[in-house]
Parts: sequence; structure tokens; C-alpha cells
Amino acid sequence: MTYRRRLSIITALDSYLVLLSIFIGYQLILPSYDLYPSEMLLMTSLILLAAQHLFAHCFHLYKKVWEYASIGELYVLLKSITLSHLVTVVIELFLFQTVPVRLLCLSWLFQLLLIGGSRMMWRIIREQVNKGSKGSARALIIGAGSAGSLTAKQLLQKPELNIKPVAFIDDDKTKYRLEIMGLPVLGGKEQIAQAVRQWNIDMIIIAIPSLSVAQMQEMYKACAQTGVKTQVMPKIDEMLLGRHPVGQLRDVKAEDLLGREPVQLDTSEISNTVKDRVVLVTGAGGSIGSEICRQISRFKPKSIILVGHGENSIHSILLELTERFGKNVSYYPEIADIQDREKMFRLMERYKPNVIYHAAAHKHVPLMEKCPKEAIKNNILGTQNVAEAADETGVETFVLISSDKAVNPANIMGATKRFAEMLIMNLGKTSKTKFVAVRFGNVLGSRGSVIPIFKKQIAKGGPVTVTHQDMTRYFMTIPEASRLVIQAGALAKGRQIFVLDMGEPVKIVDLAKNLIKLSGYSTDQIKIEFTGIRPGEKMYEELLNQNEVLAEQVFPKIHIGKAVDVEWTVLKTFMEEFMYLSDHELKERLFSAIGQHEKKLVTAH
Repeated sequence: MTYRRRLSIITALDSYLVLLSIFIGYQLILPSYDLYPSEMLLMTSLILLAAQHLFAHCFHLYKKVWEYASIGELYVLLKSITLSHLVTVVIELFLFQTVPVRLLCLSWLFQLLLIGGSRMMWRIIREQVNKGSKGSARALIIGAGSAGSLTAKQLLQKPELNIKPVAFIDDDKTKYRLEIMGLPVLGGKEQIAQAVRQWNIDMIIIAIPSLSVAQMQEMYKACAQTGVKTQVMPKIDEMLLGRHPVGQLRDVKAEDLLGREPVQLDTSEISNTVKDRVVLVTGAGGSIGSEICRQISRFKPKSIILVGHGENSIHSILLELTERFGKNVSYYPEIADIQDREKMFRLMERYKPNVIYHAAAHKHVPLMEKCPKEAIKNNILGTQNVAEAADETGVETFVLISSDKAVNPANIMGATKRFAEMLIMNLGKTSKTKFVAVRFGNVLGSRGSVIPIFKKQIAKGGPVTVTHQDMTRYFMTIPEASRLVIQAGALAKGRQIFVLDMGEPVKIVDLAKNLIKLSGYSTDQIKIEFTGIRPGEKMYEELLNQNEVLAEQVFPKIHIGKAVDVEWTVLKTFMEEFMYLSDHELKERLFSAIGQHEKKLVTAH
């Protein structure tokens, strides 16, 4: 139906209902009809009709989609009808010095009932049609609060989603046996399994965006036992940051079950560090680098220089950032390799950044075992190039993104990260630049994460390969890792290693099992195979070694580990000579240079 046709129909309907209201009111006071001259009745009808249309247009009543009407629309309708009658009273007093009070009171009541009823009827008819739709999945909604009500409302109003809400589950006992939007509240989470059986539930929707990680784990466990598909309403920050459409459901992710409570940022301290400043991010197209750019952009820096080696990834993040934050922040893409020393110095001279977040690195453990020289050239020499360029041009703060694999490293990747930490700590002895490093564990959802590999294996029908049944790792989400990096930059005083309190490590096999369940399968359908520990892997990771001193907690969940000083000449000699060494000699010299015994080098065999 076109807008003009719809407007004509509604205007004609309202005109009829206004006149009908006056007629009904007049019939009810018929014994006293002689009190009101015929010309007064005619003028009352015309004035009231004109006033109603006037206020209906003022309050945009003819533009509202009444299929989705709620209390707010009815309140606006009440104001419109009331004001139209008040205007009629004023005009009647001016024209006739008298007012048909009883007639106007009855007309007000019947207009509210008739016009309001006509509007709500549209919604009632639509909802009844939707309830009768066949083939829709029957949904049980966990959470009978505002989020759950919104979810139910949207599902009822959008039959094309093919999801029919049938009941609520909520731990608030005051809501038991009550109904919300016509749907019963069956009980607390202990009733989930019974509700699924009795109400023939096809899917469960967790509509409590404020759930903590521990609560989500507990809730999902109860839902997973039923064997039906489970989805969730996105968290508030996901919707606010535009990572997920408002109100749209999504599948439960591994991050929901394995993450921890997010680190709350000291926004005032970060704002002082970043706002109106020039920020340079290396590896800006990567998982961590791009998220750092997104989060920094919220604090309105003067500009962000996006440095990366891959043109596609830099182009992608540039388009995204420009669209979301381009009105407040200037972005300058630079395709460059951090191994290009001359280019790094030119970039520093050209942009003169205040803060650098160095996220560019080779991170894949098995690949770096096979290509140790490339790992050294990128992770060590590349870091040296960026760090020394920052020192020479007077950058205020330099933040190195490190790894828990840098602690007692058993692989080339971890050793190069440890070497890079030592390099910037040594440089920080004499530099005015505040050099700091940030260590964290595996990042869920990043390019190097095990989750994309598991998902591909599950999509192919399995098996899911895990190296060892006792293999454990620390995990964190990309936003959490990025928040830590940004906060470290704000807390930096120089020559510090920031370490996140990452809670308990997670078994990789448990991660695989959860991901299989989240994909709608059981471990009987998708098998798990153990392939054995790969070269360079440890059974578990650490965050600090015995030679580092754990200082006071400087921020909630953030500690400082101060690295022990090393002899710079040893590091320098290695960097000058590594290209002439065989891979075996290179590994031995690298571990020796950072103070490790050759027996730590599991990949030498």
C-alpha cells in the first residue's frame, strides 16, 4: 500500500470515528438536546474534526506503523485527542460563550476508545496471524526482563524469521505463573529441561545481555543438556560498537564460554594519552592491530597511521574506520615492511607520532620453527627498526605486543618475542621514550587462533585434531587483549612488562568439545583425534618466569613483571651474526643469547 493511499484511508477512518463519537455522545444526552442549538452542534463537530486532524499531523500519528503500536503510541494518541477537545472548548467559548461540556466529555471518551481501538486492532490482527503461522521454530526465551520482552516482541512482529516464542524462563520468582506479552513464565533455569520436553521447544534464546562469563557458562551448560539449538542476544557493548545488529540473535561463541570478565578501562587516563595525539599502529591490518585502531578511535586522537605489509587488510580496516570514525579522526594508510629500516625512520620523521603500538609480528609457532631466520628478521630486527626510529624522533610511548610464549620460551616464536622485550628494555635505559611490553595468551578469533581451524574441521565432518589431551593454554578475546594494550600505554612509565591476570588456563580438548557442541553436534558425531605435540610446543604456558619480579597490581587484573637486565653486547652480536648460521646453530645461539640452556630447545632434535 502506497503512503498516500494509506494516509487517505486513515484520515477518512478518523473523520468517521470523530463524528461517530459526537453522535453517540449526543444520543446518550438526547433528553437534553434542546440545551444545544443545532448550529452549535454543527460547529462543535467541525471544530473537533479539524482540531483532531491538526494534532494528528503535529504528533505524526498518521506516519506511525500501528502494527507495532505500544504504550508510547497510545500516549501520543491520548495527547492528540485531549488537546483537540481543549481547543474546541476555547473556540466554543469565544463563539457562543457556552460549552457543551457533557457532549465533549462523552466525545473525548468515545474517540479514545474508537480511535485507540482501531489502531490496536491492526496489531492484534497481525499478532494473531503470526501466531498461526506454520513451520515456525518454537522458542523458549531465557530471561523475562526488558531484553527478553524485546526479543519476544520482535519475534512476534516478524513472522519471516520463522521463530515463534512460546514461553519464558526467569529466576525472578515474582514472575512465576505470570504472563508477558501473552507468554507464560514457567520458572527458573532448573525448569529448562522440563520446559523443552513439555512445550516441544525447537530452540532456546538466552536474552540476558548482562550475564557474566561465569553465569553464561552455567546457563549454556543447562541449555546444552537439552540438545536443542541455543542462541543469544548480543551483549550491550557488541551492539553499541556496531559489531552486531541491535536486537538480532547470534549463535553462542567460544568467547562467551572461555573468556573472563572484561578489564574495565580507565578512560580518563587513556583519553589523556590518546586524545588529539598522533598514534601509529604497526600490523594495523591484523586481528589485534585493527582492534587497537577501533578502540583508540573512540578517544578521538588527532590521527592514526595504519602501518601494515598486506594491502588488502590495510584497505579493509581503513574503509571501516573511515566510515565509523572519519568525522573525528584522520587516517593515513602506509604499506610498509617493518624490516625496511629506512622506511620506518622516514615514517617517524614524517608523522612524528606521540604513541606507537607495535603489533606487527610473525606469530605462527610451527611455521617459525621451519623458518627461524624470517622470525628473527621480523620479530627482532623489525622491532629494533621501529623502536630505534621511535627513540630518535622522540616518540613519547612505545608499546610492544608480546606473548606468554616469551616466558621460558620453548620455540622460535616465543624466543624472538622475548628477545624483542629485552631489546626495548635495554633501549629504554637511555631513551626519553617510555618503552613497555604487554604479555597475554592466545587470542580467541584471531588469525592464528585454533578456533578457525576447529571450525573448518567440524564443517568437513571431523575429525577435530588436538595435539594432546592435557594441553592447556590461557585465552582472551581480541577486544580484551586490545584494551590491555591501550591501558598499558596509558600506565607506561618506561621499562615495564605488563601482564594480565588471565585466570585459569583452559584445556584445548575442552575448547574443542565446546566448539563441537556449539556447532550443533556431539562428540560421537564429530570425533576428536590426538596428533601429538608439535615442534616448539609446550604443554602449558607461563606469564612470568622465576627471574622476573612481580610488582604490585597497578590496575584491576593488570600486574607488572620487570625483566632482568641482560648484557647488550650478547644481543647485538647475535643480531649481527645470525644470517651466517645454520638453522640448528641459530636456534642454539638464540636461546643462549636470552639466557636459556640448550636443553630447553626441544626443536633442536
